[in-house]
Amino acid sequence: MEKILGTREEALAHLKNVAIPHPWRRSICLDGHSIGYISVRPGSGDERHRAYVSYAIGADLWGQGIGTFTLRSVVSEVFGEFPDLVRLEALVDVENKGSQRVLDKAGFLREGCLRKYSYYKGEVRDMFMYSLLSTDDKVVVHR
Repeated sequence: MEKILGTREEALAHLKNVAIPHPWRRSICLDGHSIGYISVRPGSGDERHRAYVSYAIGADLWGQGIGTFTLRSVVSEVFGEFPDLVRLEALVDVENKGSQRVLDKAGFLREGCLRKYSYYKGEVRDMFMYSLLSTDDKVVVHR
């Protein structure tokens, strides 16, 4: 999850330097207000067949199915927009049970544990790798 932006200047800098130039990033909105984001970072060159998905929602809205709904909703769009994409990947901290549930409910498969893979919350931590393939039963690709 990204740092909470405190000042107007920090928010504008984040939009200019991170959100706008991102290859595929959408705001998650509820009642006309942004409550989070979902983004996909496709690989390049020989890695065009895969992309990483990440998402975040305000903590006060966790456990309401918003993440699962959002992730399910964008999968077909993402596979459709990136014609070489075969594999959508997500990494999640082994202690982040909520995000693991989101990925499970959205049809992603937990493939395994990447030991001491990421620096998170001030330490090197284990991460689970999840994936969804364009050929999986629950995926309908509109190209």
